[in-house]
Amino acid sequence: MVQLMTRSVAICLLAQLLACGTTEEVTVLTAEERFQKAMELFEDEDYVEAIDQFSTITLQFQGSTVADDAQFYLGEVRYERHEFLLAAFEYQQLRRNMPASPFVPEAQYKLAMCYYELAPKSALDQQYTVKAMDEFQRLVEYYPESEHAPVAEERITELTDRLARKDYDTARLYATMEYYRAATLYYDSVIEKYHDTEYGRLSYIGKAEVLLERNMLLEARRTLLKFLETEQDEDLRWRAETLLERIEDRL
Repeated sequence: MVQLMTRSVAICLLAQLLACGTTEEVTVLTAEERFQKAMELFEDEDYVEAIDQFSTITLQFQGSTVADDAQFYLGEVRYERHEFLLAAFEYQQLRRNMPASPFVPEAQYKLAMCYYELAPKSALDQQYTVKAMDEFQRLVEYYPESEHAPVAEERITELTDRLARKDYDTARLYATMEYYRAATLYYDSVIEKYHDTEYGRLSYIGKAEVLLERNMLLEARRTLLKFLETEQDEDLRWRAETLLERIEDRL
């Protein structure tokens, strides 16, 4: 009798569960609705949930009209969270997989900004500085009408100076340590690669000073004369001319 009652209760419970399953409304969001929800989360700075929603769109609704929007905003979420390497990856995914998207120029700029944010001071490794310069240059070349093009050009100049300073500081360090041959090589590198920067111009004087220490007087003289042919800054000209007089006296 007890077994019969237990079986009856179980059957009733199963029937209720089945009834609930058939009457409960199942909500299925379209790609556009899901994107709208993701944007609301993004604007509310609920970034973790926003990432889930944007990722769902890029995976399940790849052919939808909002797929590129979702891919771009995946980068934006990561950028806002200062996850610059992850953001760079998401922007690159948009550029690589959806090259016709209107978001690509903006993504190109933000990709460059990711590497710019990762770029360290001049004394440290500069791999991200180089990457940032490459991406800013790509923006200027491929999207010259972008509103970000002037900023990109400014960043290129800034980062070029940073790279020049790194090599210039290295040259000065070698000179201080009396590793004159190594110092000369670094000064030559700055002159060749960054001749139109402040550090390129300073490197002419630095190189001449090192050559003087090495008693390579004729080469030091040639270096300064070449520098004085085009240099307009009065202070730098005075320094070069003063050094040249010392060399002439030695000769």
